[in-house]
Amino acid sequence: MACFTVPLVEAVVVTAVKAVAFKRSTDSVISESRKATIENAREKIGWLQKMLYGGSFLLAIEHIYHGEVSFVPPFLTAMKSPEEIPAMLREMATVGVGMALLTTAVWGVMAAVSSWRAKRKETPSAMQGALA
Repeated sequence: MACFTVPLVEAVVVTAVKAVAFKRSTDSVISESRKATIENAREKIGWLQKMLYGGSFLLAIEHIYHGEVSFVPPFLTAMKSPEEIPAMLREMATVGVGMALLTTAVWGVMAAVSSWRAKRKETPSAMQGALA
């Protein structure tokens, strides 16, 4: 019914936090290595944004197709009758939160693997043989 709204809200929050957190990253007093680290973090947070916005968009399309979302107020068909509102909120609390947490967990694994691969690539080849 409205499970897509939870990842969408998370995406909006991540976008706002990213804008505030990286607002000063273009200062000239920051070292080049620090700028590279900031750009790397910005890129990885961008991955999370794309995953959340993309997933929410696709779920919204699916909900529109199944008639659970309309283009006239109150937009969500579950809000037309007061009896359906608790079921909608329960779905948002279970399915929506679950999807948002799973998406964030998958992103965390992606970011960790990416960092691990980048560090492994920077390691000299003589050290790679010793680590393997």
